[in-house]
Amino acid sequence: MVNILPLDEGERITTFLPVRDYPENQFVLMATSAGVVKKTRLPNFSRPRSSGLIALSLDEGDTLIGAAITEGDAEIMLFSTAGKAVRFNEEAVRPLSRTARGVRGIRMPEGHHVVSLIIPQDDGVILTASENGYGKRTAIDEFPTYGRGSQGVIAMQCSERNGNLVTALQLFEGDEMMLISDKGTLVRTRTDEVSVLSRNTQGVRLIRLSQEDERLVGVERIAETDDDDIEGVDIEGADVESADIEGEDASTDESENNSPEQDAGEE
Repeated sequence: MVNILPLDEGERITTFLPVRDYPENQFVLMATSAGVVKKTRLPNFSRPRSSGLIALSLDEGDTLIGAAITEGDAEIMLFSTAGKAVRFNEEAVRPLSRTARGVRGIRMPEGHHVVSLIIPQDDGVILTASENGYGKRTAIDEFPTYGRGSQGVIAMQCSERNGNLVTALQLFEGDEMMLISDKGTLVRTRTDEVSVLSRNTQGVRLIRLSQEDERLVGVERIAETDDDDIEGVDIEGADVESADIEGEDASTDESENNSPEQDAGEE
């Protein structure tokens, strides 16, 4: 990759966006870990340089967590480690130049950050997963639309049992997913086996974390598979297990303060 895009020390690639042409009615929408969102017209990226183009100005300590190509009227969902999610229309984010910082997308408690950017689709469902290996699927309609810059609503209860939210994914019927822990435990399972629950619940066990201080660190969607049977593969000594999806703890739905805050960055 360094032959395609030279990276500075500490810099890493977070997103790939396939592009064939650069129509005027399409945008690159970006989100950062600090909850900033920005969209820039796609033609602004039509003349790449060998050293790359600036896509977003970041504050110190902030990082890009996701990007998507949109047509200016998409729904946007941001998920934070606090277990909160905000959903708003892309029209609330006006187009900015490549070098602009962006505006506030979600307000979060101190010490938390954004982990996922999702552009919801009609036939999709949202998977949320916590650091202690619990998760669930939730219908997209469960997430109401609010103004940009609000705290959002509960996407998953981040109880002592669950820990913080580590990721949210959009899944479709027939998908599989792969989960991995910081100790190298790898699980592959069908997403249809995960319970569909309301937002304000803790979820069910997705992966059994048996080692001390072991945490779930990543979940990836697998859209297609060649085999009907799901088998573990030993990858460089990683422990591979079957998914243990069991038990759930539901509670009353609840939302938090959803009043929009002032835009962050360029007006």
